[in-house]
Amino acid sequence: MTAAADQATRWRLLLDALAERRRLSVAEASELLGVSAATVRRDFTELSRQQLASRTHGGVVATSVAYDLPARYRIATDDPRERIAREAASRVQAGSVVAFNGGTTTSAVARHLAGRLDLQQIGPEAVTIVTNALNIAGEMVLRPSIRTVVIGGVARSESYELHGPFASRVLQDLLLDRLFLGVDGISPGEGASCHHFGESGINSEMVAKAQRVTVVADSSKLGKVALARICPIEKIHALITDAEASTEMVDHFEGAGVEVTLV
Repeated sequence: MTAAADQATRWRLLLDALAERRRLSVAEASELLGVSAATVRRDFTELSRQQLASRTHGGVVATSVAYDLPARYRIATDDPRERIAREAASRVQAGSVVAFNGGTTTSAVARHLAGRLDLQQIGPEAVTIVTNALNIAGEMVLRPSIRTVVIGGVARSESYELHGPFASRVLQDLLLDRLFLGVDGISPGEGASCHHFGESGINSEMVAKAQRVTVVADSSKLGKVALARICPIEKIHALITDAEASTEMVDHFEGAGVEVTLV
């Protein structure tokens, strides 16, 4: 395991512990992680700098609403979706308007984007995020380098996504540089799809407003077709997926004009 992965694992364990306890001392964290107090203090300082926790004398306290999110929005560091998210976040340029629909992978992309040091050094509102996902908005609004625009609407508890006529009205007046699209299925023949009609409608409108559409999906979603189509394959510019994707499947997507990246 690399040093970066070690740090990411420590942070995930610390944030999970904060979600449960709301407060951690240096001694408690040191015992939990099996590392030195000096390492814990450095981690606490960095978490505080990224506004994931607030530093106190001898420890940290939880401040982010993100700690209360369901477990399905937390990804283990060895999950391929983490690699996908990291790659996707690295492609965003400062000053961009970036859209996200809901989902575990898109949530991870937004989190990696907010954690980029180069954007934090630029200062407030280095990137604008547009989303219809309440969980993503709840995390991003706390990050000073991110300007957060929420597409209103009716919320689905299963996915935290907002949809409906209010969301459509807001989208009419927005121009998006890039959309990171999470899907339940994507195939060269049927394009991108999801399980819910309401989500497919608003996601389709986000696709129509974006200059570049990148699907972020692990290899288990490839070749799958869900109930409701989001958009045809011709509307998708790029696909970021994991290295478990078959060569045959990758060839099919590339043959359909999609730029495929394996991570």
